[in-house]
Amino acid sequence: MISSKQPIQVYRGEYLESTHEIAVAVVNTEGDLLAHYGDPKQQVFARSSMKPFQAVPIVESGALDSFHFSEKELALFCASHIGEPIHRETVQHVLDQLQLTIYDLQCGTHVPRDMKSYDALVRAGKQLNPLYSNCSGKHSGMLVGCKKQGFDIATYREINHPYQQQILEVIAEVADIECKSIGMSVDGCGVPVHRMPLEHVALAYARLAKPEVWLTDNDQRKKSLHRVCQAMTMFPEMVAGTKQFDTDLMQAFNRRVVAKGGAEGVHCFGDKETGIGVAIKVADGNARATTVATMEVLHQLQIGNDVIWDKLAHYHEAPVKNARDETIGTIQAHFSLHIEKGVLHTWGIS
Repeated sequence: MISSKQPIQVYRGEYLESTHEIAVAVVNTEGDLLAHYGDPKQQVFARSSMKPFQAVPIVESGALDSFHFSEKELALFCASHIGEPIHRETVQHVLDQLQLTIYDLQCGTHVPRDMKSYDALVRAGKQLNPLYSNCSGKHSGMLVGCKKQGFDIATYREINHPYQQQILEVIAEVADIECKSIGMSVDGCGVPVHRMPLEHVALAYARLAKPEVWLTDNDQRKKSLHRVCQAMTMFPEMVAGTKQFDTDLMQAFNRRVVAKGGAEGVHCFGDKETGIGVAIKVADGNARATTVATMEVLHQLQIGNDVIWDKLAHYHEAPVKNARDETIGTIQAHFSLHIEKGVLHTWGIS
């Protein structure tokens, strides 16, 4: 029997049809747990939500300036894009600057979410290639970091490769967790993926959003995180694409919020103004619950205002549509964050 007590509820017409369980962690830059729903200590693979941190070694190597790349390319290095022309053309530009080809990208390929691009490819009688992969930006960025530092590019995906070890060190420091405590496996695009408690993922996003208050002596790391954050919020269309949640969210908040989703129902964001980081995991991995959960958290934490929330309302109570593009139901949030006593009084939340 389907329980109406589940936090995310899917309705077909007026009838409850499906539900999704979630976990939420809300953390500040010092690692204090401010609020949560479910188990904030559960171990999760943050998947593509780690992409901003996977791009940090590129910045710290000096590669952006050496190869004359801008914040636009840096945003793409953090992307799960939908394969629009602007994404593919920018990846190709990066490869050209490195004097590499699409065959140096080891992300594999798949049908892009931008169906206009895919339809055009089919009509032209051409084959899919790695440029269309939603991870081609990340992989081109890894090649940038390797090329600058003289690392072997043929093995850049391997866990023991020096670039992957640099990524591991960045994530460990920003998330305040020992390298040996981070579980490792392989992501969908073939590179290492990192497993850690949800609250540590949230901490990483708090520090990404507001690195200047992070209590560390590593000024280079602060500057690198700031540059990654600025790039993502300046060029949100590069991070996701047209009519995509992360793009629309960052645009609506006018650079205040930095956000990045990941596969298997992960979504994370950081608020530059308050220094709050949030990590969300949908238990069954269904991504349709992530936007609804994120919007509900934003409302409950009072991040934003009615003007912003109205722009994003279709993500908060998301429509369920049929094959005729008719709305025949909704996805709704029905949960309340557990607020740690007194810690959110600054924002007027009891």
